[in-house]
Amino acid sequence: MDKHQIVRKAKNDKIRLVRFLYCDNGGIIRGKATHVDKLESRMREGIGQTLAMQAFTGVEQLAPVEGMGPVGEFRLVPDLETFVTLPYAPHTASMMCDMIRTDGVPWEACPRTFLNRISARLAAHGMRAEAAIEHEFYLARKDEQTGQFLPADSSLCYSSIGLDEQAHVIDAILAALEAQGISIELFHTELGPAQQELSIQHANVLRAADNVCLVRETVRSVARDYGLYATFAPKPFLDQAGSGAHIHMSLWGTERGEQAGKNLFFEEGQRGGFSQLGRYFVGGVLKHIRGLVALTCGSPNSYRRLLPHYWSSAYSVYGYDNREGAIRIPSLFSGREASSANIELKCADHSGNPYLALGALLAAGLDGIEKRIEPGEPQEIDPGNYSDEERARLGIQRLPTTLSEALDELERDTVLTEALGPLLATSYIAVKRNEIEFFKEKTPEEETAQHFYKY
Repeated sequence: MDKHQIVRKAKNDKIRLVRFLYCDNGGIIRGKATHVDKLESRMREGIGQTLAMQAFTGVEQLAPVEGMGPVGEFRLVPDLETFVTLPYAPHTASMMCDMIRTDGVPWEACPRTFLNRISARLAAHGMRAEAAIEHEFYLARKDEQTGQFLPADSSLCYSSIGLDEQAHVIDAILAALEAQGISIELFHTELGPAQQELSIQHANVLRAADNVCLVRETVRSVARDYGLYATFAPKPFLDQAGSGAHIHMSLWGTERGEQAGKNLFFEEGQRGGFSQLGRYFVGGVLKHIRGLVALTCGSPNSYRRLLPHYWSSAYSVYGYDNREGAIRIPSLFSGREASSANIELKCADHSGNPYLALGALLAAGLDGIEKRIEPGEPQEIDPGNYSDEERARLGIQRLPTTLSEALDELERDTVLTEALGPLLATSYIAVKRNEIEFFKEKTPEEETAQHFYKY
């Protein structure tokens, strides 16, 4: 749609406010809204926002970043293709935005621009990326006397009881997503009480990141209509399973490549139908994974989830349908083998900015392709079952156990920091260091309470 068509649709849908949304370095979805009468000019001009917002943290503090203070601003300029009427908010629509400098140039600190930039590098190689996310979240109620959040039910993993318990709210969530053009793949209850998992159909990598934001906004808002709280926090209950945002990704040939329209991760005759190019991609991801998790697992709360034997991944390994590996190569689906080849990154959750997570994953994998990095042998067992000596001999590394350790690794990883660019890398790391400092003196219970409502 062009600007005029969007204005007509907005007025036909009786829209009053249009939210201009973005996801910040803290992984928080933020934005401003314009009245529909000003929509046409705002789509062209954008909405002003202080530069300091990219130094704003998930704990509502301002991290010290040079040039991100009270002086100067950028514009939130919407991607017209992302216009949707929100079925859960009266007379409201939304659009996902890029951060544009006042001179009209994309701002270097914009996560969405970063993902576009990495996609352009991929296109130069005759490739494009598609991605889909497995969204894990909890439904909860709030105890009005204690103020504590409690699981909304006591259902078991994959239990039909759980499906029945939350059938009405889940149906409303799915209907709201469908109304926004988001295709649903799968839904089921997960390991924790009242924990849910929702899988969305794969899309081009930019739209996949946009969809992450739409899913989070929709699930939380619809749940509120049913007197429930939805949380995508990595570890909202210390004694229960954590919630991930597993990334499924594949690379496809473009019209300029020799394998136009083909899934480049598929190669007939190879183990699991997984191609040599795919192996190089995995090799690059494993080489950079200790710094990568600083972006895919972006909160102090994340590292309470990344534990051995918890099926969340704790070691730098890959395997074919090995769900304890950081990277799983899923088995192919009969009848659509070529199109279903992909990788799954397990060490990812919703406290990471999806544009940064997907862009950094691509940058790491692209480094593997360009340098022909072999990933080594796939692991056939839970790597946590090896002794420390066996893991050392096999070159298996423990993933960072704290966000601080992951940030140290990110700062040392020149491939990832150069891909991010100096301003985005500096501001992201400053935001996360600020969050670490904030939680340093907090109890685990205080930490989980803070993360519960924000994600």
